[in-house]
Amino acid sequence: MYKKISLLLLLFYFCNACAEKDNEYIWKTKEVNVSAYNSVHWQTDNEPSVAAWGDTLLPGMKVIAVSKDLLNLGLDRGTQVKIKGLDGIYVVMDKMNSRWKNKIDVYMGTDVEKARDWGKKKIKIEYRVKREADIKEE
Repeated sequence: MYKKISLLLLLFYFCNACAEKDNEYIWKTKEVNVSAYNSVHWQTDNEPSVAAWGDTLLPGMKVIAVSKDLLNLGLDRGTQVKIKGLDGIYVVMDKMNSRWKNKIDVYMGTDVEKARDWGKKKIKIEYRVKREADIKEE
């Protein structure tokens, strides 16, 4: 049941974003620290597939977690993100512990080796926000 709801939520985000007029949105750029994470208990908690907002994450989903300081810049739940070096558009569906700053984690399902191979990088990302939104500038 939760898996279906999470997939429907993700589809809603994509469909809703596509239905909106592109001129209502702008892409902003920010350099952030990027690492990767997995749905395994020793990296998260006793419910490793459940994200901070309650969404169920499934391997293959293009999802990221953001440090809480990035929420103020508009990188909130459902925000579309392009990550240099990775194909496609990722969606913010998770948030990190408050100790992290200027950081995103790319969700890599249960493939721990892939996450280790990705490592830690400093990368420019692009993220899509509403033009009218009262978003704090960097």
